[in-house]
Amino acid sequence: MAFDGIVTKKIVDELQSFENYKIDKIYEPDKNTIILGLYGNFSNAALLICISSNNYRIHLTNNTIKNPNIAPNFCMLLRKHILGYKLKKIYTNGLERLVFIDLESSESSNLNNSKKLVIELMGKHSNIILLDNNGIIIDSLRHTFIEKNSQRDIYPTARYFEPSSNKQNLLEIKNFDEFYAKLNLKDSDKCIDIIADIYNGISISNLYHIEKNIQNKDYSSNKLYTHKIYDNIVKILNSKNMTIETVFKDNIPYDYFLVKNSFNNNLSLNFALDDFYFQKETNELFKNYRNTLLNIILSTLKKYEKRLENIDSKLEQCKNMDKYKLYGELLTANLYKIPSYNISSIELENYYDNNNLIKIQLDKKYSPQNNANRFYKKYTKLKNALEIVSNQKEETKEDIKYIESIVYELDNCKNISDVQEIYDEISENVIFKLNKKNTKPKKSSKPKKTTSNKFAAFNPLKYIIDGYSIYVGRNNKENDYLTNKFANKKDLWFHTKDIHGSHVILKSPPGEDFSESIILKAAKLAVKHSKAKSSSNVPVDYCLVQYVKKVPGNKPGLVVYRNNKTIYV
Repeated sequence: MAFDGIVTKKIVDELQSFENYKIDKIYEPDKNTIILGLYGNFSNAALLICISSNNYRIHLTNNTIKNPNIAPNFCMLLRKHILGYKLKKIYTNGLERLVFIDLESSESSNLNNSKKLVIELMGKHSNIILLDNNGIIIDSLRHTFIEKNSQRDIYPTARYFEPSSNKQNLLEIKNFDEFYAKLNLKDSDKCIDIIADIYNGISISNLYHIEKNIQNKDYSSNKLYTHKIYDNIVKILNSKNMTIETVFKDNIPYDYFLVKNSFNNNLSLNFALDDFYFQKETNELFKNYRNTLLNIILSTLKKYEKRLENIDSKLEQCKNMDKYKLYGELLTANLYKIPSYNISSIELENYYDNNNLIKIQLDKKYSPQNNANRFYKKYTKLKNALEIVSNQKEETKEDIKYIESIVYELDNCKNISDVQEIYDEISENVIFKLNKKNTKPKKSSKPKKTTSNKFAAFNPLKYIIDGYSIYVGRNNKENDYLTNKFANKKDLWFHTKDIHGSHVILKSPPGEDFSESIILKAAKLAVKHSKAKSSSNVPVDYCLVQYVKKVPGNKPGLVVYRNNKTIYV
C-alpha cells in the first residue's frame, strides 16, 4: 500500500513519545533523505525522512546508511539552524500526508528562536521545508515555482502555504450515514474507487486490501457492502499499536498492509516500516546496480561477437588465397602468348588440372604482367592475414568465453557486495572500457604500504559434507584464489566440462584417499554452481590441483588442466 494519510498519522502517533528529544546529529545520505539524530531520556534514536517519489515516508530507523564525506548544502543549513533544538511538538493535519515538527531552542524559550520543519509526503511533490517563527521559508530540499507549472512557490523568503485539497476529512465523519451520504453512490459505482476520490488519507491499495479481507461479502446491496468497508476503516483508525503484514514477490518485499500488533510495542509500526523499506530499497539498489553493470557487459559481448563475425569474414576471404597464387603463376607462365595490350579476361590452360581451360578476370587498367603481380600481392597479403586473423579468432573466442562467464556470475549475484566484486574485476580488465576519470598521481606521491593479506576479502562458499571441506568460488577472482593460492597440490579440483561455472576444491583428507561418494557429491556441487544447474547428465572434469595451471596473462578464472577424469552428474 502507499504511505497514505492513515499510515502517516499512525507513525506520528508513535513518534509523539519523542517530543522534547534534542536533535544532536543531522545527515543527508542522498538527495532524497534526511536523518535526524535524536537524544533524550538517556537514549538515542534516528528519525529518517525520505521524499523519494516511490518510497516517500517518515519513521525511526535502526539501519545504518552510508553518508557522503562532504555534507550537502541543505544538510549544512539544517545543522546551522536546528542542531541542538528540541522537538517541541510532532503532529499531522487530519489525514493529510503532512507532518509538522515544532522546534524550540534548548538554550532559550524565546519565540524568536522557534522553527518548524514541514515534511510533505506527496509522491513526486514531496518536500522537506524549514520555516522560521513567522512561517517564512528558510530553505527546502526542493525548490518549486508557480511559473514552472508548480502548485506553489517553495523557495527561501517565500511564505509557506499548506497544499490545498478538495477531499473530505475522514476524521470529521461522525457515523456511517454521514459517510455514505457524501459518497452519493449509484448502483453501478464501485464504492472503493468513490471513497478514494471523496475522502483524504486512505489509498486505493489500502481499500482493496480491506475489500479483500471482508468476510461474508454481500454484493447485493451497495449500502451494506459500503458499511462493511466503513467499519473496517474505523477499526483501523481507532486501533493502537499497529504493525504491518508484508507481501512478498519472488521472496522480495513488495507491498504491506496495516494489521494489529499482538505485542505491546509502542514503536512497532515505525520499525516494521523501517525494515520493509530498507529491504525494498536495498533490493532496488541491487537490481539497478546489477542491470547497469549487465548492460556494460552485454554491450562489450555484442562488440566482441561482431568482431568475431568480421574475423570469420576475413578467414572466408583467405580461403581463396591459393586461387590468386594460381592466377599469378598461369599469367606469368603464359605472358609470351598473351597480347601486350590490356584485356578484361583471358582463358589459359591450367597445368594443375589436366590442362583444362580456366577463365581469369583481369583489370583492364593494368597490363597482364601487372595483373599477375597484383594476384601475387593479394595472395601474400591473404597468407599473412590468415596467420594473424587465426590468432585473433582464438583470442576473441577466449575473450567471449570470459565475458560470458562474467554474465553467468552476474546472474547469480545475491547482493550488492557480490556485484561490487564483479565490478572490481572488470574494472581491472582492458576488455571493458568503463567511464573513469584518468587521474595521474602526483610525482611526490609514494605508493601505500599494505601489510594486510590481499586475499583477505575473498569469502568463497564452504560446504562440510561427510567430514570433508569443499570450497566453491563465487566469481572469477575467487576461482583464481581458490585454485592458485588456497588449494594444496593434493586437493581435488572440479569444473563442469565446457560449461561456465565455479571452481570447486575438495580438500584432501590427511592420510586418506578420496571416496567415490565424496567425489560424486563434489561434482554435484560443481553442477549446482554452473550454468547447467538445471540440466541432467552433466559432464564434470576433475583432477588433482597440481595438474591445473593458469596461463600467464590469461583472464581471471581461466586455466588449463591435464590428467583429468570425467564424471557425469
